[in-house]
Amino acid sequence: MNLVDRFLHYVSFDTQSDELTHMTPSTPGQMIFAQELEKELRKIGMTEVSLDENGYLMATLPPNTSKNIPVIGFIAHLDTSPDLSGRHVTPRIIKNYDGNDIPLCPEENIILHTKDFPEVKKYIGQDLIVTNGKTLLGADDKAGIAEIISAMEYLIQHPEIKHGKIRVAFTPDEEIGQGPHKFDVKKFGAEWAYTLDGGEIGELEYENFNAAIAKILFKGRNVHPGYAKHKMINSLRIANQYAIMLPRWETPEHTEGYEGFYHLISCEGTVEQTTLTYIIRDHDRDRFERRKKEFEHLVRKINKEFPNCASLEIKDQYYNMREMVEPVMHIVDLASQAMKEVGIVPIVKPVRGGTDGAQLSFMGLPCPNIFAGGHNFHGRYEFVPIQSMEKARDVVIQIARLAAEK
Repeated sequence: MNLVDRFLHYVSFDTQSDELTHMTPSTPGQMIFAQELEKELRKIGMTEVSLDENGYLMATLPPNTSKNIPVIGFIAHLDTSPDLSGRHVTPRIIKNYDGNDIPLCPEENIILHTKDFPEVKKYIGQDLIVTNGKTLLGADDKAGIAEIISAMEYLIQHPEIKHGKIRVAFTPDEEIGQGPHKFDVKKFGAEWAYTLDGGEIGELEYENFNAAIAKILFKGRNVHPGYAKHKMINSLRIANQYAIMLPRWETPEHTEGYEGFYHLISCEGTVEQTTLTYIIRDHDRDRFERRKKEFEHLVRKINKEFPNCASLEIKDQYYNMREMVEPVMHIVDLASQAMKEVGIVPIVKPVRGGTDGAQLSFMGLPCPNIFAGGHNFHGRYEFVPIQSMEKARDVVIQIARLAAEK
């Protein structure tokens, strides 16, 4: 099975994760997909193939040289985002893309407009895989899985390329922030690894947001509105008052690069009780801590006006992997050199999000992130250029070769 056929087969599996089930994996489709991959890894000749009860799939490509070479790893995730359905994905290949708008579902007027997504024009003349406009595609991260397995198969079929022991792993529930929670770093046994979970071709990332989730509960008092004067406490209105006290411009839609933000992701409530849920993000650890302090300050301010109305719960999710990767920057340099050797200009930039590699780096497995090739993840306008996927596969092959040479 070639790279494209692999990917098209993989996206047929419904593997959306679900943070509400409190199970690992969070959905049965991920385990079904992992079992399919387990068979495939054995078929292509991988060894030490293991799939545990939590959906963590690991395998080994044995070394083909006696040189003392560090064990390296490649990791991708099984699940797709809960943001849009990943069931009955119907991909379509657009050969030799001409640069025009792409009708995804003409009968429902769902069109990938180049004015809204100008990055698609970078791929004029290439072959794009798109959705039918009704689901996400799943390149995040089934493209990464297809690229890793295709690279391993190539190395098996080309023993003249010398390499050390290589470990691969496919993890559940990355999209809900739980991918590394039950990852056995010791069992994996790599000195360092790379996640293939980035976006456009050339991306190479070893910095990510520090991340926290905050929930503010506002308690009100409901009274018949006709007799509510000096009695009613409307938790919805107080929650709105809290929300507008946060800096207006420090939100995702107004920030880029290293700029952090507060992001309101959920508002649920009635007059009696309302909950606001935010995610807090910043690359700088000190600014990250100050952002959390700001939430505490605003809760105190609300409670001064409305005694005992607001309560706050903040939970850290992950931290910037930069502090764990910088002491071993040769692993980033190795990936950068591999990209250059296959004709790619590396784009080294911070991740405005998180990857499994962030948590794994703090668990003792330094883990930069490499592009998988896709764009517009988590939505109906997701697409991936086939040529970008092929280059990602080639980068994995080159990293394996260079690690053996160095």
